[in-house]
Amino acid sequence: MSELANQLVIAEREEVSRGIRQLLASPLVTEHSASDTFDLIRRRREPIAKWFDYYCGWTLTVEPRLGYARLVKVRRAADPSRPARRLRSGKAPFDRRRYVLLCVIAAELFATPVTTIGLLADRVKAATAADAVVDSFDTAVRHERMAFVDALRLLESFGVLDAIDGTADSYVDSAAAKVLYRVDSTLLLRLLAAPVGPSQLAVPHEEVPLRFDDLLDGISQERRYGLASGRHADNAVISDVQRNLWLRHKIFRRLIDDPVLYFEDLSAEERAYLASPTGRQLLRRAAEQGGFLVEERAEGVLFVDVDAIATDSKFPDDVATAKVAGLLLLEQLTAPTTVERLRRSAAELLERFPRWARTYRGEDGVRELVDDALATLVGFGLVRRTSAGLVIPLPAAHRYRVGDIRTSPESS
Repeated sequence: MSELANQLVIAEREEVSRGIRQLLASPLVTEHSASDTFDLIRRRREPIAKWFDYYCGWTLTVEPRLGYARLVKVRRAADPSRPARRLRSGKAPFDRRRYVLLCVIAAELFATPVTTIGLLADRVKAATAADAVVDSFDTAVRHERMAFVDALRLLESFGVLDAIDGTADSYVDSAAAKVLYRVDSTLLLRLLAAPVGPSQLAVPHEEVPLRFDDLLDGISQERRYGLASGRHADNAVISDVQRNLWLRHKIFRRLIDDPVLYFEDLSAEERAYLASPTGRQLLRRAAEQGGFLVEERAEGVLFVDVDAIATDSKFPDDVATAKVAGLLLLEQLTAPTTVERLRRSAAELLERFPRWARTYRGEDGVRELVDDALATLVGFGLVRRTSAGLVIPLPAAHRYRVGDIRTSPESS
């Protein structure tokens, strides 16, 4: 093979691995918001789509003419660490009302390819007024209009709504504001990642809280695995092909979606699959094609992206106060300790660095700082909190332990 051919092969591999990691960080990529990334995914869509389908069972849809790429990441998990957020200063998570309005708006957007913010608000008002469960949308109340605008701006960020004239924020100050929208209903349909639409379950609303786990299982059911992906798979009749396919996809979904995969969190069948010659070969091949390094320990395994492309949240991070505090508190976690002891350590840090963590200087600042820092450490698989108030370091925490400081003879 010529040198030029080698260079082309290497360039393609690098672009495929970069496209894979870009989609892991952002499963929806639009030409408008990230033209370079979208162009790369568009050009390399076939090998990228094959990688996701083979290792994870996820579908990648690329629409070159419509200008978006959508990775449908199906996983049966309720993850509170990834809420929808308001696109304003503070990035506060959506509350219940905003989620409700988001769903109602999405349903009403299918009526027409072009609409105005006023017409859409009227349709949402009429739809909520006719629903016995949902509180009616009141356009005369400012905080209601603000929640409405937060939902609209989220859909704008996805590319579902395109403001042709005017801005959504103007509606917060006045219900008479004029904003003209173009609606991409095709992309709107792509947003829902559940294999089974929630409306197909047809469950009375009063039963939802009582049957939440079963309902989550119902909308997450994937036909290709038969009953293997369900909560009651152990008692189901499943073919070996379906079972092995589900094992592979389930393991690799966790490998690339979770910060670290601990063997103790896997079933005996999953551990055996991962330890088999086939499993280990697939592990290394998937990492190589995706641009990851494999870090294996006796307790688990993780994929490391040295370029930090494949994630929307990094640790360590010298910008976010909670992450800095989490890194500092890890030094106290050589063994299980109490939350109270960590609070004393945090109080010492606040006293030692008076210009740091200014948002945590209030009456409950120490408690809030420790809670936020521990939430970060739990989210990255570094510690575990118990109901008794203990904080237990996990094996991956030792990756961030400060070692012995050595000085060379020349510097002493």
